[in-house]
Amino acid sequence: METDWPLEQLEAYRPELPEPAGLDAFWAETLAPQLARGPRSSLQPVDSGLVAVESWAVVLHGYDDHPVHAWLHLPAAPLRDGRPLAGVVQLQGYNGGRGLAHEHVLWALAGYAHLVVDTRGQGSGWSVGATGDPAGSGAAQPGFLTRGIEDPRTCYYRRAYADAVAALDVLRAHPLVDADRVGVAGASQGGALATAVAALAPDRVAAALVDVPFLADVRRAVAVAQTDPYLELVRYLAAHRDRVEQSFATLAHVDAAVLARRATAPALLSVALRDRTCPPSTVFAAYRSWAGPAELEVYPFNDHDGGGAFHVQRQVAWLRSTLGARLGS
Repeated sequence: METDWPLEQLEAYRPELPEPAGLDAFWAETLAPQLARGPRSSLQPVDSGLVAVESWAVVLHGYDDHPVHAWLHLPAAPLRDGRPLAGVVQLQGYNGGRGLAHEHVLWALAGYAHLVVDTRGQGSGWSVGATGDPAGSGAAQPGFLTRGIEDPRTCYYRRAYADAVAALDVLRAHPLVDADRVGVAGASQGGALATAVAALAPDRVAAALVDVPFLADVRRAVAVAQTDPYLELVRYLAAHRDRVEQSFATLAHVDAAVLARRATAPALLSVALRDRTCPPSTVFAAYRSWAGPAELEVYPFNDHDGGGAFHVQRQVAWLRSTLGARLGS
């Protein structure tokens, strides 16, 4: 069953999405305090039970200096060669957290410094988290999409995107990491977060892995998506009939297909043509908007699982060719 347009129509889709007035100033103001104070974090070694990976519990300072929890995984000391490591910041899908210390270690096993970052207030769905969201919200649907939707300044994803930029800067500042070879990675909501970081810190992101991204071309996504989280907004607007245009105006500030126009790092994206959660046309919108060199892997028969382990194989090879796991590799 098709969930969107045929592939030929998807490939031709290039929406002219309007940008909110003052978008760059909005994000410059949002990020200015954390850029002024510089990256701040504390690290505590943990025993994950794994012998090929060394792990640390991280508390980093994100939006408004709020604490955000993460895991830092490094290849074990005997596997390191003394040269700086390339790095990957891994951002989570909707209502997932950093998980347990042993849970997400792929990129460390592939030779990278690997920072696995919570999304504030989330982590009680498919993977646990440890980070709260101290900021309040007006009336909202259960979930995160409509929190603070009354105004861009209170929008939940303003805080989440700023946290993700802070995580990038923390990994770049680590003494074992080559600051010029740090990439971002994420699927679904994590894909939106990775896109946002690449767009908001284009001078500091060396590569982006973006799978079936959420929050792209939001107005179309809400029109055609068949499942949550987008249906949270449908239910919200069904109740708040007078807030339709204002809600879309708020979300335009965090729309990944709008922000991608500022993302200049090389990118590998993926789309699944039977995706009922993040409609394929919205993923194509983000891909077509990407300012830097970008490739898109298409999985015709998959839902929101995308390319799964097959795509991970592709990512490992692509990232090694883009960043290398070591200087000179």
